[in-house]
Amino acid sequence: MNKLRVLLADDHPVVRGGLKALIAAQPDMEVVGEAGDGHAAVRQAVALRPDVAVMDLSMPGLDGAAATAQIVRIAPKVKVLALTAHQDQGYLQLLLKAGAAGYVLKQTAGEDLIRGIRTVAAGQTYLDPAVAGQLVSALTSRPKLGTVGTGADLSDREGQVLRFLAQGYALKQIAAILDVSARTVETYRARAMEKLGLRNRSDIVRYALQRGWLSDV
Repeated sequence: MNKLRVLLADDHPVVRGGLKALIAAQPDMEVVGEAGDGHAAVRQAVALRPDVAVMDLSMPGLDGAAATAQIVRIAPKVKVLALTAHQDQGYLQLLLKAGAAGYVLKQTAGEDLIRGIRTVAAGQTYLDPAVAGQLVSALTSRPKLGTVGTGADLSDREGQVLRFLAQGYALKQIAAILDVSARTVETYRARAMEKLGLRNRSDIVRYALQRGWLSDV
């Protein structure tokens, strides 16, 4: 069985040690590298090309969000799972915009972390249950994106494509699932985003949260 290759990035050796032991105990995972700062995390991700990089947000030199953005740009196949003590939605949106495929709170790390690693490695988005609840509450309490309504103007295919995108699937993966071309999927995405006034992946995920599409992630 091919094991999921995991990179750990955290500036606290004790924390890294605990996470390493947790991951090493899983029969389908192995830790292939460790980093104590953001710059090292980027170098390790590029050199090792792990399946998942577990990234702390607060690190010296280059913070986790900036490191995530660089990894996503240079090594897009590496999925970044943010691990943070911050529950403030501003931090979470920052990670989302940087390209993180999911995030887990340090306070709940354990089964949630393992579940998150498997989820993002499979190409989907993982949201810590406590984080997801906060985002839903914040988003439903403000008018921003409220003009998108319920998505009643979307065709069935446009809605399907948007849902898959929010869950972290790539265009080629969606095309294979729907048995259409990647160009057709791109057209559905463009139409859906135009109809809903969405500008980027961050908006798509926020819209999906409003619609409850990620509640079972």
